[in-house]
Amino acid sequence: MKTILVMIAAGTICFADSERKVKFEELPAAVQSAVKEQSKGATVKSYFKEVENGKTSYEAEMTVNGHTKDVSFDSTGKVVAVEEETPIDSIPAPAREAIQKAAGMGKVNKVEAVTENGKTFYEAAIKTGTKNKEVKFDAAGVPVK
Repeated sequence: MKTILVMIAAGTICFADSERKVKFEELPAAVQSAVKEQSKGATVKSYFKEVENGKTSYEAEMTVNGHTKDVSFDSTGKVVAVEEETPIDSIPAPAREAIQKAAGMGKVNKVEAVTENGKTFYEAAIKTGTKNKEVKFDAAGVPVK
């Protein structure tokens, strides 16, 4: 019996963190206002509500001038992260060189400038053969965990 209870409790914990698509109207009022401000000149594709480690956040996925931009908000409407697709040649040279070295013979499919907690780093999706990987480097080319 104890084993079953532990498994049930563990299952509850595993499923407690989740992300689900929501409608604009389901966002808190403060987040709605923040989304309107952050999405000026953009086309919003979808909204998500995520609960991770007991914290709730909201994300707006949008397209701006032909590239993707995802903005995450806390429940008060404060921007907590921005991920924006960017050309690899527009990022600092050390980060670009680190991404190209990490790609090796693979192909860099997408590069995003990510800003979290006031710090920016660069995230790249790389495909080598049938394998996909993601790498992250700061402006100096140092790996980010």
